[in-house]
Amino acid sequence: MRNNRLQQQIEFIIEIDKLKQVYRQSILMDGTRRENDAEHSWHLALMSILLEEYSQEKIDLLRVVKMVLIHDLVEIDAGDTYCYEGTPYKEKLEREKKAADRLFSILPPDQMEELQALWEEFEKRATPEARFAAALDRLQPLLHNYKTKGESWKKHGVTSDKVIERNKSIIEASKTLWDYAETIIKDSIKKGYLPA
Repeated sequence: MRNNRLQQQIEFIIEIDKLKQVYRQSILMDGTRRENDAEHSWHLALMSILLEEYSQEKIDLLRVVKMVLIHDLVEIDAGDTYCYEGTPYKEKLEREKKAADRLFSILPPDQMEELQALWEEFEKRATPEARFAAALDRLQPLLHNYKTKGESWKKHGVTSDKVIERNKSIIEASKTLWDYAETIIKDSIKKGYLPA
């Protein structure tokens, strides 16, 4: 007897393996190579667990973990858009929405609806969970750049005003994490990792 639900789930699992081949601009903290999207998502999931106490609002941790694990799946089709490259947000969102529709449709209807809704929630940042997930999504590459002495920033000519603008939304979820991020940015400027 064939289990169609299981087959759909397995097909999705096979499809999302492609996330391991989507490389980001972030360099691993040891400086050896670029990070892939699957590693990024895993790192955010662990950060969610470890840093939950710094959320300014009460959050459903499982919801945050689910969100960070699925938020970049769309990049299997849409590719990684470097956050400082200047691609219009509308263009990026259209590409990613099309990718989300295709990818999540592989799943059984109930799981498709759940993951699609989580992805959209993350994009809108309208809930405490989405704000916290997005804050971690900002903080993690900031840590990568700091630990690699601004390698990715230097490669792309990124300046401190762009980094501040990109990351200041962290405060929406956590003043503590924003204070930490601001310290890293200031120290990066002082050390010459990031032009003022």
